[in-house]
Amino acid sequence: MHDLDDIDRKIISALQSDGRLSILALSEIVSLSASPCARRVRLLEEAGVISGYVAVVDQAKVGLPISVFASIKLERQREEELDRFSQAVCRWPEVVDCFLMTGQRDYLLRVVVKDLEAYERFLKDKLTRLDGVASIESSFALGHVKRSNMLPIVADGRRA
Repeated sequence: MHDLDDIDRKIISALQSDGRLSILALSEIVSLSASPCARRVRLLEEAGVISGYVAVVDQAKVGLPISVFASIKLERQREEELDRFSQAVCRWPEVVDCFLMTGQRDYLLRVVVKDLEAYERFLKDKLTRLDGVASIESSFALGHVKRSNMLPIVADGRRA
């Protein structure tokens, strides 16, 4: 685990808001000169604290307006079944999030598709054909209230 100080936390917070910040702009935000700021960013990347940079895309504007949350129960929760399910899910581009869960269900998936027919095809062609799936419960999102890629990183007891 990387020990984060207040400057690291400010860097992370600023880059979560805008991953395209130049080192110069970032250094001004965190009150550090450019060279030490660049070194800290590189160290955060090497430590895996910053694991990558992405563009956040509006799913509706690219023709994928439907989000479905699928709760999956496996027949058995043995390691080989869990691994088989996880490997399959990682190959399916429709699945944008997958969580191994506690409680009544084993996995929670967020599946993004263009319409109901596309979700039906995903179910029939992929999910229901996977050995070891005991049950699937699907819930369709009616609206999107909040989405954030920003973790609540705090510096000095305040939002960085």
